[in-house]
Amino acid sequence: MGGAEASLLDLLASVRAAEPEWELRLVVSGEGPLVRRAEALGVPTTIIPFPPAVARLGDAGAGGPAGRQFSRLTVLGRLLVATPSILAYVRRLRRVLRELAPDLIHTNGLKMHVLGPRARPRTVPVIWHIHDYISRRPLMARLLKRDADRCSVAIANSRSVAEDVRAVCGRALTVKTVYNGIDLECFAPTGSALDLDALAGLPPAEPGTVRVGLLATLARWKGHATFLKALALLPPNLPVRGYITTGSLYQTDGSQISLAELKTLITDLGLTTQRVGLTNFIDRPAAAMRALDVVVHASTQPEPFGLVIAEGMACGKAVITSCAGGASELVEDEVNALTHHPGDADELAHHIAKLATDSGLRARLGAAGRVTAERRFNRSRLARELIPIYRQAVSPLN
Repeated sequence: MGGAEASLLDLLASVRAAEPEWELRLVVSGEGPLVRRAEALGVPTTIIPFPPAVARLGDAGAGGPAGRQFSRLTVLGRLLVATPSILAYVRRLRRVLRELAPDLIHTNGLKMHVLGPRARPRTVPVIWHIHDYISRRPLMARLLKRDADRCSVAIANSRSVAEDVRAVCGRALTVKTVYNGIDLECFAPTGSALDLDALAGLPPAEPGTVRVGLLATLARWKGHATFLKALALLPPNLPVRGYITTGSLYQTDGSQISLAELKTLITDLGLTTQRVGLTNFIDRPAAAMRALDVVVHASTQPEPFGLVIAEGMACGKAVITSCAGGASELVEDEVNALTHHPGDADELAHHIAKLATDSGLRARLGAAGRVTAERRFNRSRLARELIPIYRQAVSPLN
């Protein structure tokens, strides 16, 4: 699951615990771990698969966070081609929503922000939960601005994202900031830890090796290249081994870097198997973090929130954060994390070397990070903040 999906699962768990009599239903566009875990929480799920043309449609590669691999005109052309599939999907979604007869619809992804209001029963309010900077997505920005009057309230996962939503959609749209929450029992300093060397196909690291990891999807802006360049800048005799744990998540064209590109970059940078290893997707991120000494967040674009930052702090690990956007709201430099400018491999390498040679600093940052996570990111907080928003959205109907 990506950050938005993981956050949705925590939201469902929090609301389910706070309001056990409420009937929660989840509608998703495909199979996956979100479905299994939601149903384990007692949330029935309906799957309405996106047609391929809809699944591939998006701004990635047209000047958004993935970069520019093709023109915006190409995106608009794909939108026109996908229009029949979009209309058919809205009809299917409308039938399902009529059967479910919800009091409120909470959409959690950009495509559903557009499709949900068109498929809703006429009097049912819709809440957008926005996890991205929509101004960086020309197609979605245009669509959401046009549809803002269909939305009762927008929830943003950081103040930075909230300001972005207001800038695109106008001040008439009510926007509330609700930070993501995490399961502090799962993401905790104690518990099982994975053997990352074995998963990466590497020989066991020498005793005393400091393990530094980037846990991220293959989205192009997540900073894999910056992380690898930083590792290449470290002194050869510094006992550090880096790990990238990643996997493919999105179907949108142009949105992801490939494993082949990463392997080529590793070779070009002269990194050896003693310095860095790649694993496939890991379904137990907390266990992966507990195997590390340092968790790196290296996004090259402003991060809407940065769930891995909160998770790393909750696991009691020293965290290095790319400090821009919503991510800058989560940490205090030199207090509960170290920060670097997005894309600055030299600065990131400096911080890695600093932590690799100072176990006391690692311990201090890790302890402070856990305290921060307990105070700010406990998912039980979500229901307390969201339920009043839900009640206010439906109150005009009562």
